[in-house]
Amino acid sequence: MLACALVMTSAAYGAEAEDDEPAKPSVPNVYLDLRTTYATIPAGTLGLGFGSSSISSALEALAALRGTSFPGGLPAAQSIAIDLPLTIDVTDRVSLYGGVSGTSANLGNSGWSSLEITSWNIGVQADLYQQNGGLIPTVTLQSTITQSIPNVPGATTSFNNIVEFDYALDEDETRGWLAGMQHTYADINSPVARIGTNKIFYVGGYYQWPSNWKFTGRVGVQSFAGAQLLNQTPIQPFTQPIVRLDLDRMDDNDNRLFGITAQIAWMPKPSYQVTLRTPLYAVRN
Repeated sequence: MLACALVMTSAAYGAEAEDDEPAKPSVPNVYLDLRTTYATIPAGTLGLGFGSSSISSALEALAALRGTSFPGGLPAAQSIAIDLPLTIDVTDRVSLYGGVSGTSANLGNSGWSSLEITSWNIGVQADLYQQNGGLIPTVTLQSTITQSIPNVPGATTSFNNIVEFDYALDEDETRGWLAGMQHTYADINSPVARIGTNKIFYVGGYYQWPSNWKFTGRVGVQSFAGAQLLNQTPIQPFTQPIVRLDLDRMDDNDNRLFGITAQIAWMPKPSYQVTLRTPLYAVRN
């Protein structure tokens, strides 16, 4: 396809192109988008929020509950998750990714469990439309499927979709406004358990300094339909505010070099989450 594009470009420019500097061939970015997350989960609920697999991540942290009874309801918990999706930026509009996640959890006073691989995921992120200086904002869709490991009774499969609108206020797209929604549905491999959908509606904005540090803020409302998990007491539905703040270090080509994310989600008690993103590039344009 690249060769065809070069031939068409040459034909379009004709003989004048022969005097121009030959274009360098481009190859996709390839990197391991390493993410390390620490989260607190209030008693009686799940650690939900922004993310491509929010419900599955919450259930992974509760994997140790299988076969365990908590008559008083789910205890407060802490979790550490490491996500290792191999990501390929096919073009500046489309990225493909897939990998595994490992989780360690501290449930109540039980102590930290060993870090184990608890799920795999695969997904795509694509710009359905790009603003390119126009009046219509960029529209981005991200879809992810996450499956628990191992696939035993109580395991989950989640489907997460995010649609975001990005209206840039300058030609270089260093500042702008955001709006979007996230919808997550999870299916549990059990006839006696169910989990409702989780929806987030949000607005926000971003600003990137000349030093290539970029700040993004999102505020919104999260609505969870509730759940019944195996032998545990029901988890009540709620509709509560949620806040996410991102600080990223970019390079001159808008590749992320480092990022930190802080999130507070009320359920209705607050849940706190901090994520470090340290991409490991095999190929970086």
